[in-house]
Amino acid sequence: MVAPSKTIWLCPGQGAQKVGMGKDLAERFPAAREAFQRIDETLGFALSRLMFDGPEDELTRTHNAQPAILAHSAAVFAIAGARVTGAVAAAGHSLGEYSAYVTAGALTATDAAGLVRRRGELMHQAGAERPGTMAAILGLPTADVEAACSAVSANGRVAVAANQNAPDQTVISGDPEAVAKAGEECKAKGAKRVIPLKVSGAFHSSLMEPAAMKLRLALDRAPFRDPAFPVIANATAEPVRDAARARRLLADQLTAPVRWVACMQAAAMLAGEGARFLEIGPGNVLAGLAKRILPGVQTVSLGSADEVAKFLETT
Repeated sequence: MVAPSKTIWLCPGQGAQKVGMGKDLAERFPAAREAFQRIDETLGFALSRLMFDGPEDELTRTHNAQPAILAHSAAVFAIAGARVTGAVAAAGHSLGEYSAYVTAGALTATDAAGLVRRRGELMHQAGAERPGTMAAILGLPTADVEAACSAVSANGRVAVAANQNAPDQTVISGDPEAVAKAGEECKAKGAKRVIPLKVSGAFHSSLMEPAAMKLRLALDRAPFRDPAFPVIANATAEPVRDAARARRLLADQLTAPVRWVACMQAAAMLAGEGARFLEIGPGNVLAGLAKRILPGVQTVSLGSADEVAKFLETT
């Protein structure tokens, strides 16, 4: 099999974590073991042990789940990255945007892991100081979801369309009462399902502003380089080609919506015909979304050791 000449890296975000993640990679590939070890040393605790063995309630805490998912993506990239030529862009969903910058050489995996650990701590803290929640709206166009959120946002209450994941799948975020009312509005407009999410705060909404302000300081100190190829920013769905803009948009991302549909469209336009979307990290959610957004697009998911081994055999 001849690999496509144009690859777009996809990196998953929070929610993809599960106990056992990455363990088969570490057992089978020395490069993965080394990647996990370096991140463990950087963070000052055995994140990999938590990934491999749990407990689940500790792994799912925001400040652990975020670096765990990044570590999994970084381990896959450490194995397979050198085998991929012709990468033209990268995109990551929420925290996955940091992993995307790793694939583009703008951040080392260890620097990115430290940043997302801090990001998770700040997001959890902001959620504790002003509790918020999120819910997935299925089967309703994003414009209708946005209208429902606008209708219930008043008197300081916040509800926003936070993750525009697919044309008919949007996650809303904000104050618990406003999110509940927005969900009811969405049902009245014809939404098929409204699914409350288990999160520690109202991510990608204005309730995360205290976290964004502190994260900006950490990003300003981080050793960013200009990416070797563009990274599509969640906040703008536009390609980022320099370190200064990367820092700014990663901070903005905490309070801005994840414009995933537009990100995938922008990546496809940048790559042109014949490109392949290569998802690295736990699960295959982003590959599935890419197919819904861009029917007929080629996708490959690399999360397990078997998937990675098969990819290496055919690339």
